[in-house]
Amino acid sequence: MSSVLVPLFEGFEEIEAVTIIDVLRRANIEVITASLDQLTVMGAHAIAIIADTTLDRVEPSKFDAIVLAGGAGTFRLREDPRIAAILKAQAKVNKLFAAICAAPTVLSDAGLLKGKRATSFPAVKEQLEVGEYLTDAVVVDGNAITSRGAGTAMVFALKLVEVLQDEAIANKLAQDMLV
Repeated sequence: MSSVLVPLFEGFEEIEAVTIIDVLRRANIEVITASLDQLTVMGAHAIAIIADTTLDRVEPSKFDAIVLAGGAGTFRLREDPRIAAILKAQAKVNKLFAAICAAPTVLSDAGLLKGKRATSFPAVKEQLEVGEYLTDAVVVDGNAITSRGAGTAMVFALKLVEVLQDEAIANKLAQDMLV
């Protein structure tokens, strides 16, 4: 069974985080949510989510993928040195890392998008150092997957299922959810 770490932070975009978590769990992928500090995390639109654990209590190397939601609080991920270290370690062993909305800036800050094709929320485009910026809903380049924002969260999550599991499973989920 594949396993995914989804860090949660104050100001995360609820639609993105919950869609990622829900769709991956529907695909029988183990998803662990880890807050940067306290277990209850307030989203950008005042929706509180209780994380499974805190970042200090997980062993990041056990995960097949690290997936970042975006949101107004993305700067918290960018400022947390643990996140950059986790992402760099993930990339070093050629494991999957993914980000949506403003969160591709976290990947870029860690130097993980250099020379790669990527996308993001349009307002953060200029903050990315990428090989080629695209406006596709989801962009896959090697072990990096990026997406645009809340409106692309379902397609992003289904692409994660396809990559981590199988295209047939992703297609069946999409059919079952009327995507």
